Amino acid sequence: MTKHARIMEYIKKLEVGSKISVRQLANDLNVSEGTAYRAIKDAQLAGYVYTMPRVGTIRIEKKEDEIIERLSFAEVVNIVEGSVLGGRSGLHKPLSKFLIGAMEVKEMPKFIEPGSLLIVGNRKDAQILALERKAAVLVTGGFEVDSEVIELADKVEMPLLSSSYDTFTVATIINRAIYKRLVRKEVARVKDAMVTNPDYLTIDATIGDWRKLYKMTQHSKFPVVDKDMKVCGIVTINDISSLEDDVPIKDVMSKDPITLTKDTPVAHAAQLMVWEGIKLIPVVEDKKLVGILTRKDAIKALQHLSFQPQLGETADAIIMNRFSMLKTEDGIKLRGKTDPVMLNPYGVASSGALMTIMANAGFEAFRAQKKLETVLDSFTVYFSKPVQLEEEIEVEAKIIDIGRKSGKAEINLIHEGKLVAKAIISARVIER
Repeated sequence: MTKHARIMEYIKKLEVGSKISVRQLANDLNVSEGTAYRAIKDAQLAGYVYTMPRVGTIRIEKKEDEIIERLSFAEVVNIVEGSVLGGRSGLHKPLSKFLIGAMEVKEMPKFIEPGSLLIVGNRKDAQILALERKAAVLVTGGFEVDSEVIELADKVEMPLLSSSYDTFTVATIINRAIYKRLVRKEVARVKDAMVTNPDYLTIDATIGDWRKLYKMTQHSKFPVVDKDMKVCGIVTINDISSLEDDVPIKDVMSKDPITLTKDTPVAHAAQLMVWEGIKLIPVVEDKKLVGILTRKDAIKALQHLSFQPQLGETADAIIMNRFSMLKTEDGIKLRGKTDPVMLNPYGVASSGALMTIMANAGFEAFRAQKKLETVLDSFTVYFSKPVQLEEEIEVEAKIIDIGRKSGKAEINLIHEGKLVAKAIISARVIER
């Protein structure tokens, strides 16, 4: 077993919550600090350890690759710029909910649940109650904590945290972090749509091998990998043309292809495919092939997402939720009122908010009329007058040209029967 492998095995056998340092590993296993440092970094990438400011590197329970909806207590430490007083082994447990200890202690038991976080000041009785009920505690205001409470946190393995911020500020910060996490969760990622265990060709394959794989799969595009499974090219039916079977794949493949990671947003991947004119992109992890994403799969993921309940609000969603949509003969109409979230510093609807409405109206027109997913190519807009708060506006989007690869729509924004803004949007079609 190599030194690196020996260190990795040592780390895996440590108890969850154990602190790890480069110097400690070097001394315990009689290796250089450089070797220990590289092993810790690899363990972090593999999900066995986690490094936190003001806490250090600790052994954590390896989690399966999944979209995490809830914050961990370790993340709470960072976002409130706090410190860990006790219960360090429970830092990577998920936070189910948080509550503020602003009531009498006798009323708290009905609200405190295992896995929750009690935000409270220097109230020892409340701190002990929460820990006894398997909840974590965040002490605000920078107050000192009794040693009895610290010992209890270690015993029940629930974090006891401290922050110098006041209770209201801490609650606001945590709430904002949860909000951001929900927004991130609803973004479709490549790992949600990719094909795992894809067909591929090796660098020493020939065009004859491509033809055999084509007959077996009826697919015409394959990633090419080296002996370490690292992607080094892409080969398509256009590359092989009428070449002989013995021609090496490495002589005809497209080298250094665009690749994606599992966490790349599907929308970004789809836009790359449109702009680069490609229909398949390899998905890599540490440069090694782990999957492929096709245009068809990307479009399916985007369409599936559009029917999901909104768990978090993006800027576009907040604005567009103010409008109702009606399908017309050659486009759509949006109707709604200007909202405070749409105002600029001068108290009228901002040009950015109005452009958001108009651009989305154009995309919805292509989607409603032609069942097409599109990405923005160009957007030209002219404004003629301002719109005040709580004013009714109407947006008409009409398709004026549509082809296999692109389309154009005319968009008019109307207030009290008068034209407020006019735009032309040009979009590229995401081909299946």
